[in-house]
Amino acid sequence: MQRCHTPVRVLRVRLKDKHARVLQEMARAVNLVWNYCNDLSLQVLRRERRFIGAHELQSYLNGASREGLAVGSAVFQQVAEEYVRRRAQHRKSKLRWRVSGAARRSLGWIPFKARAVRYAHGQIFFQGRWLSLWDSYGLGAFELRAGCIAEDARGRWYLNVTVPAPRPVAARAAASPADAALGIDLGLKALAAFSEESLPNIEAPRFYRDLEPALARAQRAGKKARVRAVHARIAHRRKDFLHKCSRGLVRGGYAAIFVGNVNAAALAGSGQGKSVLDAGWSALRTMLRYKCDDAAVWFEEIDEAFSTQTCSVCNSRAGPKGREGLGIREWTCPVCGTTHDRDRNSARNILAAGRRRLAEGIPAITAQAAA
Repeated sequence: MQRCHTPVRVLRVRLKDKHARVLQEMARAVNLVWNYCNDLSLQVLRRERRFIGAHELQSYLNGASREGLAVGSAVFQQVAEEYVRRRAQHRKSKLRWRVSGAARRSLGWIPFKARAVRYAHGQIFFQGRWLSLWDSYGLGAFELRAGCIAEDARGRWYLNVTVPAPRPVAARAAASPADAALGIDLGLKALAAFSEESLPNIEAPRFYRDLEPALARAQRAGKKARVRAVHARIAHRRKDFLHKCSRGLVRGGYAAIFVGNVNAAALAGSGQGKSVLDAGWSALRTMLRYKCDDAAVWFEEIDEAFSTQTCSVCNSRAGPKGREGLGIREWTCPVCGTTHDRDRNSARNILAAGRRRLAEGIPAITAQAAA
């Protein structure tokens, strides 16, 4: 029997600050349950040499809601399931304890199942309380499923809830080499260089660098709230910019988009770590991936090894090499005489590699499988 996967989307809505005290109390109860699961799992592992499952953890939590905690059994069950999922994901026998007090406390987190929350009259009903929010999505038009209530570094609380996503108009099929496609090279000077000559490159913005002086002043003055506000502004500006860029590319009429698989995590440990993290390469690729899925556009990450050294015309590896060649932005191929912009040449090679992968026979996704 074929399993049907319904696409979902996560909506993030801010809750009003007047509920912060109640939500903090709920978060402390969640931390208590998480730490209990962590301790019990470790004891069972030491005593019986096995990992305890979510269902068994839930049996130990029966009756905990009668002990005066601020959350009920539906939240306890979700905490147990999430604990087991994270333990398997990180392949650890014990996860970090959740801290409710002190300076390095854990940010508030309250998971819930679909049946634990409902929406009416501009509010959500959760754990016997009506919580007001700024409903920017019109939640009444959605079927609310599982999610969580989470706190950010500034003490603001958000409802993160999954809802069924509308299916694309047409089922995505494998693009062919003849279809319109775009190659993208990610970098620090140009955030995104494109294989299409008519499409201007996107210059790398300086979200962190622009606000670094204000951040330094707040840190020297010891204004922790101001420091958190500046960090939040940097993150919001970056996310807004990347969302606009990715949406424009997906709506550009391309059947396929190929992006280089530059390793942001490895480069973040280099001397250019600030600029690498400020660019947001991984976030841009993630946005492109799920937006392409929604728009029925083929998306693929391509190995970009030697893409800057290889001539996109004659395919000879005659470009600038080594550290001394990193500053060369334009070069002329000694074999065919073509002058290349370094970033655009790399984007063209990424596009060519993506087309080769399609031509070599990547299996097409049928309409039945895409559904």
